[in-house]
Amino acid sequence: MRHRASGFSFLPRQPVHSQLAGRHTSRLRGRGLNFEEIRRYQAGDDIRQIDWKVTARTRRTHSRVYTEERERSTLLLVDQRSSMFFGSVQRMKSVTAAQAAALAAWRVLAQQDRVGALVFGDSDISEVRPQRSRAAVMRILRAVVDANHALRAGVSAATAPDMFNAALRRCDRLAKHDCLVCIISDAAGQDDESRHLLTRIARHNDVLFGFVHDPLEAALPSAGPLVFGDGSGQLEVDTGQRQLLERYRDEFAATRAAGRHFLLQRETPVIPLATDADVVEQVRRRLGARRG
Repeated sequence: MRHRASGFSFLPRQPVHSQLAGRHTSRLRGRGLNFEEIRRYQAGDDIRQIDWKVTARTRRTHSRVYTEERERSTLLLVDQRSSMFFGSVQRMKSVTAAQAAALAAWRVLAQQDRVGALVFGDSDISEVRPQRSRAAVMRILRAVVDANHALRAGVSAATAPDMFNAALRRCDRLAKHDCLVCIISDAAGQDDESRHLLTRIARHNDVLFGFVHDPLEAALPSAGPLVFGDGSGQLEVDTGQRQLLERYRDEFAATRAAGRHFLLQRETPVIPLATDADVVEQVRRRLGARRG
């Protein structure tokens, strides 16, 4: 993924045709500005940076001088719970999330910013503090691989929907101000507390949501009687029933639309990540990479 982490950017300027540029989604803020000094106004200074209080007190025009921050912290929230241990076409949702996390980590490092992560499974959260180094990226990838290899099917593989909020609470403590928070998850277990935590995090940080999903979650095939299991029980469903297929499709669409509406209200861009398509191309397309 390191050599494919190009053609897109987490910095604020998106191309005109970017799907993140619009009246409903915010552009990522990128690096902030640090105040450096107040000095006499010089020809060519931006008049918007004039300090009128100092100007009035000294009766001479003064400007505020800012310098761009050299680096910015990015925090990846990578979901590796049992709900992600599913895939019907090319890859598991957990693998899709892992690839997206690797892609983001390498890209952030290439932009000379710090990158850290919270990798959460069904029982614990692995924390990697943001740093600007290849070693930090490798620690993130090791945590993702370890969590991915711990996933398994069977009765003992109990899903933990409350771990989604646990990861958000940890993120709320770590991401204090002007961070880029990238959540890569299927959002299983999201509830009112999730929305409250996301609102708090987005108040002082940029939030980017990578929504991981599988085609089978969006629509069932018309394949007659099928047996579904979750490790603890089985259920036979006749997928040939048109009303069942329509209700299934409509419920997924309504749930996704409600979540997207909530996120866009808080100016949080959403990047759908399907398991049946190349992760790199999906990210490049959504973040406005120019073809060719």
